[in-house]
Amino acid sequence: MTSPTGLSGDAAPRRTLTRAGRRRVAGAALTAPALALIAAFFYVPLVTMLWMSLHDWPLLGERRFVGLENYGTALDDAAFRKAVLFTFEYTLITTPVLLLSALGLALLVRRKGRAARFFQAVYFMPVVIGLAAGSFLWLFMFQSDIGPVGDLADRLGVASRNTDWFAGTTSALLVVVAMVTWKIVGLQMLLLLAGLQAIPAEVEEAAQVDGANRWQSFRHITLPLLRPTLALVLVFSVAGSLLAFDQFYIMTGGGPTNSTITAVFEIYRTSFIQFELGLGATFSALLMIVLVAVSALQMYLLRSSDAGSET
Repeated sequence: MTSPTGLSGDAAPRRTLTRAGRRRVAGAALTAPALALIAAFFYVPLVTMLWMSLHDWPLLGERRFVGLENYGTALDDAAFRKAVLFTFEYTLITTPVLLLSALGLALLVRRKGRAARFFQAVYFMPVVIGLAAGSFLWLFMFQSDIGPVGDLADRLGVASRNTDWFAGTTSALLVVVAMVTWKIVGLQMLLLLAGLQAIPAEVEEAAQVDGANRWQSFRHITLPLLRPTLALVLVFSVAGSLLAFDQFYIMTGGGPTNSTITAVFEIYRTSFIQFELGLGATFSALLMIVLVAVSALQMYLLRSSDAGSET
């Protein structure tokens, strides 16, 4: 028996399968460049790093397989442990400052109108500046002899004009945190603003009709509905803080007395100043494990809180 198209009954399915196969081939061809880039710039360096961590790998000279010896050396390295602890300290300070500042700005510019769009652009402008350029800008601003911050602090009676803001660990850390907040908060504000605008206005209007004030509406409606966006921003913020390098390398140079050296900074010193590439790769592998563990813990806690709120 033939179909209306003139083909036999078993030929039509064969043609459909061939068309589906062509679609799969076309899909594979379209994704191949992206997969090649991911393999070239992520998986190959990752495998290379893990392989190097198992070797005594000098810049020049013979490479020697040492197994897990580098990992034992890394765990006993006081400088690396100190750098990791400082990185966690920096992360614990920067993350809530960024999140609260971005959420506050997102709520301020949430309303529609020209003024809101203007301030959205103003708050987002530092994001387009490179991190290195922003670090040099703030380094100039806080110079004790020519920076405008010293003159302003002297006029306000907060500090003398010749104050060296990078002479103390606390003041240097606070200056870096302020620079990073100025640089990154606009991006986080934009992400949170997108989450706020995705919340249906009818839900909040219904809460107001039921007698809820602004704080109650924000706490019981806005925050729960904004939780997925908050989770995304939190993971990005923590990951970026744990990988901090440029701002400390440029603004503090690791000083004073090596007290502001982050984990990535220590990896850079070990690999490209001391030329112990195998040990530097081991530091990188350990930092990757910490980063994955912290991100997984964040996602687990956020999912647990979501499940608790649903029940």
